[in-house]
Amino acid sequence: MKRSLLIFFSAFTAASLFAQETYENANIAAEDLNGTARYVGMGGAMDALGADISTIGTNPAGIGLFRHSTANVSFGFVSQQGGKSFADGNKTNMSFDQAGFVYSRRTGRNSFLNLAFNYHKSRNFDYILSAANALHGASQNKLTYSKIAQGLFGYDNEKWPNIVPNDPVSKLYNQVDYLYYNVFLFNNEDGSIGYNNSSNYLFNRANSGYIGEYDFNISGNINDRVYFGITFGISDVNYRGYSEYTEIPVDANGNRLPSAQVGEDGFLRLSDERRIDGTGFNVKAGIIFRPMEYSPFRIGLSVSTPTWYDLNTSNYTVLLNNTNVGMYDSGENNESYDFKLYTPWKFGISLGTTFGNYLAVGATYEYADYGNLDSRVNTGGGYDWYGDYYETTSSDRAMNAHTENVLKGVSTFKVGAEFKPDSKLAVRAGYNYVSPMYNKSGFKNWTIDSPGSYYASSTDYTNWKATNRITFGLGYDLSKFSIDLAYQYSVQSGDFRPFYGDDVTVFYPDETTENINNICNAVKVDNKRHQLLLTLGYHF
Repeated sequence: MKRSLLIFFSAFTAASLFAQETYENANIAAEDLNGTARYVGMGGAMDALGADISTIGTNPAGIGLFRHSTANVSFGFVSQQGGKSFADGNKTNMSFDQAGFVYSRRTGRNSFLNLAFNYHKSRNFDYILSAANALHGASQNKLTYSKIAQGLFGYDNEKWPNIVPNDPVSKLYNQVDYLYYNVFLFNNEDGSIGYNNSSNYLFNRANSGYIGEYDFNISGNINDRVYFGITFGISDVNYRGYSEYTEIPVDANGNRLPSAQVGEDGFLRLSDERRIDGTGFNVKAGIIFRPMEYSPFRIGLSVSTPTWYDLNTSNYTVLLNNTNVGMYDSGENNESYDFKLYTPWKFGISLGTTFGNYLAVGATYEYADYGNLDSRVNTGGGYDWYGDYYETTSSDRAMNAHTENVLKGVSTFKVGAEFKPDSKLAVRAGYNYVSPMYNKSGFKNWTIDSPGSYYASSTDYTNWKATNRITFGLGYDLSKFSIDLAYQYSVQSGDFRPFYGDDVTVFYPDETTENINNICNAVKVDNKRHQLLLTLGYHF
């Protein structure tokens, strides 16, 4: 299966423009159901009911229903069902989830003006993914070879006059290609390169970190009929990921390649450490109104601007070649760059009502089109009148076109209820359905002329399906103190692939052709998560 191909590979150099790749962007843009135990216990369906501090980030008008000042703090545990410990990742972790307060002041007989601040963990990245499967001849190293054979990045034009020239620093290759070329594909003796099929692979990844949301709110109501609010949010991104992809290459007869060490079997292992840090900001606004004066039934409307992220990502990636093929035992690469990401607008409508002082029910529908995620490249900068430096950006059209094909609009349905058999005791339940963000046919495309692909250091991707969440909760009031508990079970399945491959016909300069079959089948993976949440509150 090894075929020679004379080629020149230019050094991996830094580009002047930066953006990010679709699947990593989607991971940043997604949100969890989190907040106070009361909010989570009712499935987050409180946007029209209000009077819970967690509505500050979904429908800010909900803060306008407070009649007294309050403070809350929430923490608990998150555990991954079926997960196994890998690297520094653990399947069970403690989590600090929320802390905030509301200051309520009466401005009229039936009117209030409220100020609020709340921190909550909008995204918990803790997750361990494990997958293994047969490759049936496909291989990650062949993916790099096929790109070279098609002339998708730099080469020696004098040796290859029949290949359509490309820019020597084309962004159609990435850090993975760079490592495979230098560590495994290149044969130093005759200056040629080639690939090997592989029999199977093993993949493990441990993600950790969070996105913290800091929300500042001003809200109120008019005559206890119309409630309004606006929230200014600041997001703090802290993402860490480490993965290992091990591939078992074979020779033309299907036998496993021997190791450079006598008596051992060979393998290829790509280890990748990725981190993303930065901040973003957004604005959220909402209104709740009671259409009938003597009815507690109310309707809520909300809108959230994009979160405008300013982020930095860095990686340290190593390819270990434990075979008797190639130039070196291992190679490494690391890059760091800044990029910007703008998430889509989000819209919501909600309904809520109460029955006496013993039952409250709510329902919420939210929509956001993640196909409109905007990856942006830095195009320059300058200094304003005050001497402060600013950056100019523009949309990464190539990556955004890919995003539009991979991601789609997401609908979120929330329903919940609270039953109070006693004035001090509350029993809660809720359910969420979140439609899939990914198209079934989506894939991580490595032939996009975008810095998002150019700086990528892994090839795996997962097309996650719908998310279902079931929640339960209990609450008890002790004079001015309250204690609330919530349990959340979240389940999501997806199709994982270590890389995207296809059938490629290569036309060589000697007028021969080769059909390179590099299709990798999907593996089913799950993300089943248990959360136990405790909230302590004080009313004053």
